[in-house]
Amino acid sequence: MAWDKNGKIWFNGEQVGWKNANIHVLSHVVHYGSSVFEGIRCYHNKQGSAVFRLEEHVERLFDSARIYRMEIPYTPAEISQAIRETIKTNGLKECYIRPVVFRGQGELGVNPLNSPLEVVIAAWKWGSYLGQEALEVGVDVGVSTWRRMAPDTLPNMAKAGANYMNSQLVKMEALENGYDEGILLDYQGMISEGSGENIFLIKDEVIYTPPLASSLLKGITRDSVISLAREMDLEVKEEQMPREMLYVADEIFLTGTAAEVTPIRSVDRINVGSGGRGPVTEKLQQAFFQILRAEVDDRWGWLTYLD
Repeated sequence: MAWDKNGKIWFNGEQVGWKNANIHVLSHVVHYGSSVFEGIRCYHNKQGSAVFRLEEHVERLFDSARIYRMEIPYTPAEISQAIRETIKTNGLKECYIRPVVFRGQGELGVNPLNSPLEVVIAAWKWGSYLGQEALEVGVDVGVSTWRRMAPDTLPNMAKAGANYMNSQLVKMEALENGYDEGILLDYQGMISEGSGENIFLIKDEVIYTPPLASSLLKGITRDSVISLAREMDLEVKEEQMPREMLYVADEIFLTGTAAEVTPIRSVDRINVGSGGRGPVTEKLQQAFFQILRAEVDDRWGWLTYLD
């Protein structure tokens, strides 16, 4: 992650200097975690710089805000344009983009409705979330002692800042135990997702991934991989899975905007398959990155070019 402190951040409709993009310490979000956000990537290929699935990410931002009764004072088209503008203003060819909508300074108390909404978009250089090597050799993960929230506690379909306090506990526990990442079970004890990624398992040439009912975020990269797999005539099943499936799977991989498509080589120090990236994972990885690199036609219209 490379911060450019001389760069610009889009703040409530204006490009503001990095050092001046500040909020008050009594902002509602600081005390109650009242924010929703997105993570988006822009890739540079031979055709130029392109944002991956921009429309879908912006739509999910608005969906998250709707769940929390936040009326964003801009249209989706205006936010999409602001994202492209922020990338260009900062002279970035490849970057990670973070739009965030939060409750600012107004009134402290659990009721958020009397605090104004703030909308911010930042962009910066960020390489592979779990390391470039991880895309090839895989990562070591452990099943967390923490669970994903039950659906009647917090809405997992909303990409809300408060949800990631749960993720932080998982990530810190994983690192303390010598793992790269942690895997959560849901409120029923079934496989859910990683601290910031969706999960796929491959067993006997069938691809499995937990359903939305397993308390997970409806991942956009997840959806992309499912589309690629089905295009290859691979069988994909969205169904609940017990923890032990992690130990008997032939291959496992994580997906997400930050993680992209990252293989898992071990779970709880038990090797997955041969202990490295499996052939199906590699095939899906290649298909995914071929689109991002403009090596094949963008047949789904996933790339929004800046120019």
